[in-house]
Formats: sequence, structure tokens, C-alpha cells
Amino acid sequence: MKIKDAKSIYYANRKELVDQMRSLTKQKEEAEKKYSLTGESRFSEEAATLELSINATTEAFEDNQKVIDSIMEQWCNVSNMESSKQQGEAMKEYTEDMGKIMMVFRRLANGDIVPRTDEKKLMEYDDKMYQMAKNMQLQAMQMDKKHKKHKSLWEEEEKETPEDPMEVADNTEYAGELPDIAIPEVAADMSSGDGMAE
Repeated sequence: MKIKDAKSIYYANRKELVDQMRSLTKQKEEAEKKYSLTGESRFSEEAATLELSINATTEAFEDNQKVIDSIMEQWCNVSNMESSKQQGEAMKEYTEDMGKIMMVFRRLANGDIVPRTDEKKLMEYDDKMYQMAKNMQLQAMQMDKKHKKHKSLWEEEEKETPEDPMEVADNTEYAGELPDIAIPEVAADMSSGDGMAE
């Protein structure tokens, strides 16, 4: 099961458990009020039964929350790992580009001819450095030596847009077993026959 699906299921379960706890608590308070007003033991017994149901629901809520915490921990780990990977790739690309920029500078300074796109990359990086390389190129070209003509250091390759780390985490399969969802049954139908309605 994908993490996003597991999150959706267990968060929905948590909402149901919260709603059930609220309903049971309200019913218990009503039963306690009726007992204090009438003194009838059936209301006291009803309140005690509802307390047991509240405790079971609370326990199910805590178990569900542990699963949610586990899912979210895994989600965060995958998201952080993807972010780190993308940062590493960006740093590697930046380092490679810096090496290429220095190579373009050196080639120009030696009087060699480089493609316009490479010159543009150098100029975008540092226009003063570009001007210096162009001046050195002119001086080197005035000497009677052979100058090389180079191909572009930057291949025209389409750069992929990096995936959103959160989306990667959402679409990762959950590692581990997810327990079945359990919403405790209310011990008895408290809304029938005694005038108590949810």
C-alpha cells in the first residue's frame, strides 16, 4: 500500500474514533445526569458500560495514532532522502559546470575558438572574467600560432524537472505491516428505549 493511501485510511479512522469518543462521552454524561436526577440504577449501569466503551475507543485511538506516527516517520524519511539526493545532484551539476567554465576561460585565454554558447555561459557566470579571457584570446591570436576550434562543453540535453520529494514520499510503498483498522463496538445500543438519543 502506498504511504498516501495508508495516511488517508488511518487519518479517516482517527476521525471516526474521535467522533465515537465524543458521542460516547456525551451519552455517558447524559446517563450520569439522569442517574443523579432519578437515582435509577439502570442509568448508573449505562454510564459504567459507556465508560468501558470510551476506554476501548481510547485504546483503539492510541493504537491508531502509533500507526499514523509510523507512517509519517517513514514518509518524512523518504521525503528527506529524496531532498538530499536532489541537493547532491544539484551540487554535482554545479561543480561540473564550474569545471567547464574554467575550461572555457582557459581555452579562450590560449586563443582558441569556442562555441558562442560556451562563451555565453562564461559571461553569465562572470562578465569580468569573460572580458579578461576575451582580451587574452585577442593577444594570443595576434601571435602566429595555431589555435584550436573546440566543440561545446555543454551538450544540449533536456534537464528533467526534479520530482517533488513529498510526492515521492506519498507514492512510496509503505514498508512494514499495517494492522487492520479496529473501531470498537459500543457495548450496547444505548440510544434505544431509554429516551437517550445521540
